[in-house]
Amino acid sequence: MKKQIRKYAFLLLIVFGNGYAQTKKHMDTKKPIEERISLLIKEMTLEEKVGQMNQYNGFWDVTGPAPKGGSAELKYEHLRKGWVGSMLTVRGVKEVRAVQKIAVEETRLRIPLIIGFDVIHGYKTLSPIPLAEAASWDLEAIKKSAAIAADEASASGINWTFAPNVDITNDARWGRVMEGAGEDPYLGSKIGYARIKGFQGETMADLAKVNTIAACTKHFAAYGYVEAGLEYNSVDMSNSKLYNSVLPPFEATVQAGVRTFMNSFNTLNGIPATGNAFLQRDILKGKWKFDGFVVSDYASIREMIAHGYAKDEADATAKAVIAGSDMDMESYLYVAKLVTLVKEGKVKEALIDDAVRRILRVKFELGLFDDPYRYCDEKREKEVVGSKANNDGVLDMAKKSIVLLKNEKNLLPLKKSGQKIALIGALANDKNSPLGSWRIAADDNTAVSVLEAMQQYKDNQLTFEKGADLLSQKATFLTETIFNTTDKSGFEAAKTAAKNADVVVMVLGEYGFQSGEARSRTDLNLPGIQQELLEEIYKVNPNIVLVLNNGRPLTIPWAAQNIPAIVEGWQLGTQAGNAIAQVLYGDYNPSGKLPISFPRNVGQVPIYYNKYSTGRPIDSDKNVFWSHYMDVEKTPQFPFGFGLSYTKFDYKNLKINKTTFAKREKIEVSVDVTNSGNYDGKEVVQLYIHDEFASIVRPIKELKGFELVNLKKGETKTVHFTLTERELGFYDNNGNYIVEPGVFNIMVGWNSNEGLTSKFELK
Repeated sequence: MKKQIRKYAFLLLIVFGNGYAQTKKHMDTKKPIEERISLLIKEMTLEEKVGQMNQYNGFWDVTGPAPKGGSAELKYEHLRKGWVGSMLTVRGVKEVRAVQKIAVEETRLRIPLIIGFDVIHGYKTLSPIPLAEAASWDLEAIKKSAAIAADEASASGINWTFAPNVDITNDARWGRVMEGAGEDPYLGSKIGYARIKGFQGETMADLAKVNTIAACTKHFAAYGYVEAGLEYNSVDMSNSKLYNSVLPPFEATVQAGVRTFMNSFNTLNGIPATGNAFLQRDILKGKWKFDGFVVSDYASIREMIAHGYAKDEADATAKAVIAGSDMDMESYLYVAKLVTLVKEGKVKEALIDDAVRRILRVKFELGLFDDPYRYCDEKREKEVVGSKANNDGVLDMAKKSIVLLKNEKNLLPLKKSGQKIALIGALANDKNSPLGSWRIAADDNTAVSVLEAMQQYKDNQLTFEKGADLLSQKATFLTETIFNTTDKSGFEAAKTAAKNADVVVMVLGEYGFQSGEARSRTDLNLPGIQQELLEEIYKVNPNIVLVLNNGRPLTIPWAAQNIPAIVEGWQLGTQAGNAIAQVLYGDYNPSGKLPISFPRNVGQVPIYYNKYSTGRPIDSDKNVFWSHYMDVEKTPQFPFGFGLSYTKFDYKNLKINKTTFAKREKIEVSVDVTNSGNYDGKEVVQLYIHDEFASIVRPIKELKGFELVNLKKGETKTVHFTLTERELGFYDNNGNYIVEPGVFNIMVGWNSNEGLTSKFELK
């Protein structure tokens, strides 16, 4: 018996010792990463290579017993065999350590896992939703917000986020508008770049730091242009739109050094993005020379069968890997089909090697091979998650995200004493909805409510009445949101409170789960009975400050006409109430500008500022035959770039250093901006251009520069812009960047519709 035990022990030593011997070559930190990768790939079986391309969702209580039966047991066995390269939604140091331990202590080659998670606008301490952050136009604040998210996520064992979303969209019906930066590719590119630097650090070396994580640019590509704003729908667009509106933010993140991309659910011109070699091979990995890896969206490889693009699982697998999808998220197809496809000669093993090299490269860059438990520090987890510094950071971001849309009758800022204020609306006392969508690590009811925050201003008489429930049943991330459309029993109490108040603050809008993935809408009005409540309160007291909580543009024509003060408060995250209260009371002067146009009604959608003039742009002949609607103005309710302040800014002395320029000459533009109001404040000075004639028709305006300027009361600053060929050119229908001679109009102003104008000629 003892001889048998010694024999088995000896065999185990050979097996595991052999594995260690094989892996220690690539553990030599003195060797360059690419050499270490090559050494490791040589030691890998085909099955182990394919395993690195396989990502599984968390599937059992990893700190408990191993699963028995079903798909969980199968996944567990794959993990132990080294057939899993990544896992997602495993979070917390104990859980991550447990799965990582299996990968690096029980598998033959001991290759660490990369742990992914949807860290969209924070981990537990939540910043505003990304669309709201974009309203700040503050790139440093946005970068810091991403860094806070990375700090908390990495302290909880996570080393990869599925963010940022850089989808440009001009259709508010699409629920995922809340995840992006709005309608403009220039602003979207700047914000995407900032978020990559926030998540990953300023340099590639920073990626190995314990407080950074790998970012993932998504969704590649054109997901923001799904037909009718309908989630998962098809996209059909011109090359001009693709190259000039969709792709620039993606390219900007490559320039920022992003390490991973995620493809998208939609088809693009008839081909699913997951199987689109033009996007993934030709543009991303070819033209842009991206050397990270591409992960599919959730089960999107399998979904190519439902699209009607792949005939079966094997066909879907082959088309995905040939097109450039390196990692399979939850389709289970690579691990099931790829080995056979390679052995049958239907997929070249060189494609597998390329994908594995890309995946291993990111793991090396994260420092996982040098210390697979580097993100598993329980002490750091306790110190970082929910820290005061992180809460202070997201509060700062939230205040900068708020947009003042209207302010008449001197209602704002509120007085800090001697005022009777009625606070009305279910959202005013809600601690869950302000967290927004895509906050799966955050605990419920952890947001500061508007009521809680306003109660801190104790020298006013504050009365709260709900008015009406917003929901008729509890909402979750996985269920439809059902609104109250009948129960008005709280109306009278709210009207009484309003009647006795000097000012009424009403917090209305969407519930937090009403935007996000699979939350498309055909009605952009205030949901439920909120509009009726608003009008009933207005009848007894028109001195209303309307605070909107929402994840997308809403149609509020009645409010825009009748309500004297409107504040776009979005879904601002953990510190939402404090941010809103500080703006309402004037402790923070709002400076946000809309990153997306607000339509007058849903019939205008899609609506956006950088549109085309058409052949009949105005009714110069005062007849019916021009581009317009018969029943509503053609303009948005609130245009892109719009946002007010408690102070006033005057623009004067727009100057261009010359009137005629040769190619490659820099165009210098300047304008004087004066704070002529009664408060210190910040202004986003915006520069737009219009190429009057070109080989491809250009939009009537294109944002090509902006500066966030701090001005004290009475102060004047000269703001400078420099235009180069990068700002003056455009992509032709073959993806070539061209700069053509011609006349360029410029506008420098306070939103996309108003400003000072001039022009110059490029010879």
